[in-house]
Amino acid sequence: MDPPAAKRSRGCPVGPEERDAGAGAGAGAVRGRGRPEALLDLSAKRVAESWAFEQVEERFSRVPEPVQKRIVFWSFPRSEREICMYSSLGYQPPEGEHDARVPFTRGLHLLQSGAVDRVLQVGFHLSGNIREPGGPGEPERLYHVSISFDRCKITSVSCGCDNRDLFYCAHVVALSLYRIRHARQVELRLPISETLSQMNRDQLQKFVQYLISAHHTEVLPTAQRLADEILLLGSEINLVHGAPDPTAGAGIEDANCWHLDEEQIQEQVKQLLSNGGYYGASQQLRSMFCKVREMLRMRDSNGARMLILMTEQFLQDPRLALWRQQGAGMTDKCRQLWDELGALWVCVVLSPHCRPEERVSWLQLLGKWDKLDVCPLEEGNYSLDEPSLQPPMTLSRELLQKGNTCITNTEGWVGHPLDPIGCLCRALLEACRLEEETLALYPDSGPEKRKVAYQHVPVPGSPGESYLALALEVALLGLGQQRALPEGLYAQDKVVRSEEQLLALLEEVELDERLVQVLRRQAGLLLEAGPFSGFGEVLFRESVPMHTCARYLFTALLPHDPDLAYRLALRAMRLPVLETAFPAGEPHPNPLDSIMSNRFPRWFILGHLETRQCELASAMLTAAKGDPKWLHAVLGSIQQNIHSPALLFKLAQDACKTATPASAPPDTTLLGIALELGLQVMRMTLNTMTWRRREMVRWLVSCATEIGPQALMNIMQNWYSLFTPVEAATIVAVTGTTHATLSRLQLDAPRREELWACARTLALQCAMKDPQNCALPALTLCEKNHAAFEAAYQIVLDAAAGGLGHAHLFTVARYMEHRGLPLRAYKLATLALAQLSIAFNQDSHPAVNDVLWACSLSHSLGRHELSAIVPLIIRSIHCAPMLSDILRRWTLSAPGLGPLGARRAAKPLGADRAPLCQLLDAAVAAYIATSHSRLTHISPRHYGDFIEFLGQARETFLLAPDGHLQFAQFLENLKQTYKGKKKLMLLVRERFG
Repeated sequence: MDPPAAKRSRGCPVGPEERDAGAGAGAGAVRGRGRPEALLDLSAKRVAESWAFEQVEERFSRVPEPVQKRIVFWSFPRSEREICMYSSLGYQPPEGEHDARVPFTRGLHLLQSGAVDRVLQVGFHLSGNIREPGGPGEPERLYHVSISFDRCKITSVSCGCDNRDLFYCAHVVALSLYRIRHARQVELRLPISETLSQMNRDQLQKFVQYLISAHHTEVLPTAQRLADEILLLGSEINLVHGAPDPTAGAGIEDANCWHLDEEQIQEQVKQLLSNGGYYGASQQLRSMFCKVREMLRMRDSNGARMLILMTEQFLQDPRLALWRQQGAGMTDKCRQLWDELGALWVCVVLSPHCRPEERVSWLQLLGKWDKLDVCPLEEGNYSLDEPSLQPPMTLSRELLQKGNTCITNTEGWVGHPLDPIGCLCRALLEACRLEEETLALYPDSGPEKRKVAYQHVPVPGSPGESYLALALEVALLGLGQQRALPEGLYAQDKVVRSEEQLLALLEEVELDERLVQVLRRQAGLLLEAGPFSGFGEVLFRESVPMHTCARYLFTALLPHDPDLAYRLALRAMRLPVLETAFPAGEPHPNPLDSIMSNRFPRWFILGHLETRQCELASAMLTAAKGDPKWLHAVLGSIQQNIHSPALLFKLAQDACKTATPASAPPDTTLLGIALELGLQVMRMTLNTMTWRRREMVRWLVSCATEIGPQALMNIMQNWYSLFTPVEAATIVAVTGTTHATLSRLQLDAPRREELWACARTLALQCAMKDPQNCALPALTLCEKNHAAFEAAYQIVLDAAAGGLGHAHLFTVARYMEHRGLPLRAYKLATLALAQLSIAFNQDSHPAVNDVLWACSLSHSLGRHELSAIVPLIIRSIHCAPMLSDILRRWTLSAPGLGPLGARRAAKPLGADRAPLCQLLDAAVAAYIATSHSRLTHISPRHYGDFIEFLGQARETFLLAPDGHLQFAQFLENLKQTYKGKKKLMLLVRERFG
């Protein structure tokens, strides 16, 4: 016979004498020592959590009944957090709001609405009914829920709703929360085997018969089968000592873990991977990864179980074989998911809480998976023998002299597929997190994220060390490592993301004096670590820049050690890949340009890196306000290291904004630096021309205005190296002399006239250099100064002889008329007409309105001016409708007053008399020539238009004394010449005879 302990461990009731002996011993041990009730509960709680009986007897069946009940009572989970973890993907719903779809939320609502009843706990088995209201017009639904638990973990669940999901349904949640919140109201019974052990033979027989009678339709076949086996002496059931008890819990040697539906996890991951191209699928998989992390944080063994199940499904993804066949790479989304999978395995294998045999089994699994053909390789080329990164030894001496070095570590720790720095840093920080016992499941603080609180936890065996300080050191070591930028867009993007994630972790840590000392020590080491550090004096051309890390260090160190903060940030401003290609202060081509692609074929994230460099510089400029020493040091670094005009312009704007607060006097030093950066941008972009140039020029003028009149006059006097003539004349000179600018400067009369003179000189210089675009702005600016205006007018006249186009001359001529200078307008109009040529078929020429205006101007001036312009009209215009239109306009009224004010004509001019007779002859000749030209290639569909054209021609012919005869001869000539076009000639006869 087995001892009583062995019987109990198999779930078999012991005999009455054995029970009494055990109870007596146990009870005597407890009562004899006078143990208080609270101490009894504490002991039972510890037993329930770990089966470490300590003072109590080793086996449950030999423990006194009061202790048994307490052990059963305390064995159910006591924290709602675990229930929430197993009933939702996320611990908190998005933005801190209650999500009605989350099972935990639904279960909580069922509990609060009184839907839980008939709750019974028999040993380690909990059951109850959940009444859930139906939908509109539907009856109430009743669900029976059963929960098994062991050592404060739910080990299996069953619900009548048959809901198949990754986690517990709302009904299981409701029953679990009821047991936690209303534990004293739950009817408690010992395991059924303990109850049976108290019955004699008659009671046992009655119990069995009543049980069969109550459920005979369900259990009768099973009961008969078991009876037959028991009555058979040699049966298997008689060879085994004891009997199972589903309410008795597990044995001491059995592992226990929370219930996890493995089949559902596999099915869910498989389905999500099949929809891998969709954003929602990737997000759900990431939520599952977060769930694994949460389990690991809770030291829940299901974290590793769930990760194994997910990994197996990832390896069964059919796309892996397809990509391998085609030789194609994975999609970026898929790569990110595999990266997270690998990072989680690092956390699992390196966990200090796992047992050695668990770690061995995991390593065996990883080795097995690694041998599969479809198992993807790590992203990026992390080879150590890459020739492009390792120049020969014969040359991160010559190279050292040039400020370059080869990187001894081409494999970076930050951005590595297994994320060693991130894993180690998170592990160390996790050990320092304050317990969140008081954290509500759904806090009322709204969508704001809670700041994680950390504390110093001593490192055993290392006096003075703490895990928090080590986390900071590890992160800075990884971030400050000099390493080559990896190949490929995804790998480079991963470097950026890994840096940002690490720094986000560090920014959550509140720096105390102890951590500040660590920060100062590590910063000093980074500056002095030579080629192993990205902050060292010697930097390899293709090293990952340190801008993002340096910005964190600068901000953190500034209040404690400004000198160290600036030295570190200034050292990190370098972007060596650009330093070796472009001299300081010179712009680089557009990143989309083919030249750029050839020069930097590997730097896919160059634009992002330059933006981070700019952010670092902006942080230093803002912090250095009021400190001329550091301001000039930062300016020198910016001018040497930043090569993007757009980013330099942003820095200039930021500096100007910081230097001119609304409620304080401006910082003149910082304003001067903003202006200097703006001038550099102007010089860099003078010959490249970007769409932002006008904005940049306007800003520069406003910045110079903030400094004072001398700065404004300086940029006007040196405009050749900064602006194009158009920018200088239309923006700089005009904006610098507006009423708003002059009011802002608050100048007296002499200084104001000095500024005006400078602007006029600038405008005249621009007009000489680019008369086409700057003549009119120069005239406008010089209106109030006679000498300057005359000089501008003379520039226009000289430019007309040098090729100034008719369109610009007409524009200036109209300006002169508008200013009350009609003779000068007439002069410019004649110069424009001399350059113009309008062909016979250009009746919609863009200069038509200008020509008609010039003719109207000459007619208003008098007969002399009109006579002078007629030859120009005849020579420049060959379009018959235009000539006839001008002729009619001039015959409608008499010419205007001459230059001396005497009227030269008392009545309208006749078309048959000088000077209009020449124009009439030209119009008639143009109609004849145009008619012949159109008839050469005319098609039937244009016959109607041609007849209308002849009608216009007849009206012009009739202006002459013998016009009727001339038109008749013209028509006869057409009929004879084009008699083959019978249909057209028929139309001519019908219309004109």
